[in-house]
Amino acid sequence: MKHHLLVKQAVKHRQQKQIEKGKGNLHWWQLSLIGIGSIIGAGFFLGTGLSIKTAGPSILFGYLIAGLTTFFVFSALAEMTINDPSPGSFRAYATKAFGHAAGFTSGWMYWLSGVLIMSSEIVALSTFTQFWFSHIPLWIFSIIYAALGFGINLLGVQNFGKIESMFATVKIATLVSFIGFGALFLLGAISPGEMDTAVQTGIGGFFPHGLEGLWAAMIFIFFSFGGIAVVGVTASELDHKRDISKSGIGLIITLVTLYVLSLFFVLWMVDWSEINESESPFVTALSAFRIPYLDSIFNIIIISAAFSTMVGALFSISRVMVSLAKDGDAPSKVKQKNSRDVAVYALLITAIGLAVSILFSYLLPGSMYEYVTTSAGVILILNWGMILASHLKLHPTYQENQGTFKAFGYPYTSYLGLVLILIVLAGALFHAGERIGLFISVGLIVVIFVCYKVFRKSPQDHGA
Repeated sequence: MKHHLLVKQAVKHRQQKQIEKGKGNLHWWQLSLIGIGSIIGAGFFLGTGLSIKTAGPSILFGYLIAGLTTFFVFSALAEMTINDPSPGSFRAYATKAFGHAAGFTSGWMYWLSGVLIMSSEIVALSTFTQFWFSHIPLWIFSIIYAALGFGINLLGVQNFGKIESMFATVKIATLVSFIGFGALFLLGAISPGEMDTAVQTGIGGFFPHGLEGLWAAMIFIFFSFGGIAVVGVTASELDHKRDISKSGIGLIITLVTLYVLSLFFVLWMVDWSEINESESPFVTALSAFRIPYLDSIFNIIIISAAFSTMVGALFSISRVMVSLAKDGDAPSKVKQKNSRDVAVYALLITAIGLAVSILFSYLLPGSMYEYVTTSAGVILILNWGMILASHLKLHPTYQENQGTFKAFGYPYTSYLGLVLILIVLAGALFHAGERIGLFISVGLIVVIFVCYKVFRKSPQDHGA
């Protein structure tokens, strides 16, 4: 759910190219590629450092579990989208299934997770930059990147879909290149003379911290799959709706393969105990080699890709605020735009949220990324839980729609997905930093629900 509207723009960009070629909507593999590009972000390039520190090599098993859960969520949302297309997406389905309070809460959870994800992207960008300027405080880089992101959005930059498509290719190519480099090392094509003594040639015990370590790391692993729900929303754009299962399976298999193989080679190249959240695991692994500027080049590529994700996330967050305002779920003034079609008030509210995040990155520089990532991950997968619960409630209403897409394994896959989500949330209780993030996110959700009860008028008052 990183940047809902941004992915839709990427879909429209791809559809326009299809039209120019005299073709119709998207093919299943094109939707898969758009999804892969939208999901891979700084949460993976930096967040895996936290996962490895917490669980060690066992995270490879964690990514397989997370991939399976992600497919369940994708299938559930895809079925609802195809059988009942709705501009409000999962907000609308939550409302239909459980009432307006659920839709209101889900919508604001989406916006809040977007703010936290953008905060984590900025912290990640700042951390990547500290690779060269280790003595400069994190908060200074955070201010610089936030200012650049807001500046680009205030210019009213158009065609974010084209930008996302370009950087999606960069991100995928980066991981493929790293996997290729790792394969050369594994096969002995890179001679020992080109390596530092820090390089290792194998993976030790998979569970250095036991199952409890993997359990605690699952919240960060799930965070790496954050954009999957957005792809489910765009399933209705396929030229053949029956191909939605191909798209989902292709996306999950490709994404899990990229994740697992790239992390396998990270763990093969460098001892997992040398990896932490202060630097991208990929840069840590490449730094062990004596190939000039290789780690710096990879770091630059990661920064460029993560910055595009951050700018796009800000673009989408402001549009989500506008959508909430149009539905009467946010102050009406928020939906106003200037002559450049920029939602200035929505950007201002987001700026306040990010300013708070940057303040905490100054006060808690060693813990901020973990707190923000945990909070974003909790809200993210709670929204996944809402999607699965809505699917269980609404699925029977689609029975008369013969020949349309049905989620695989209903109702067992939705129930299993909910169980896995609850297990992952429980795992956050085992780690002190994650507990704080969990309590913060739960507190924020309670605040959202209380605000609904106190301030939100009935739908009739808004002409609904």
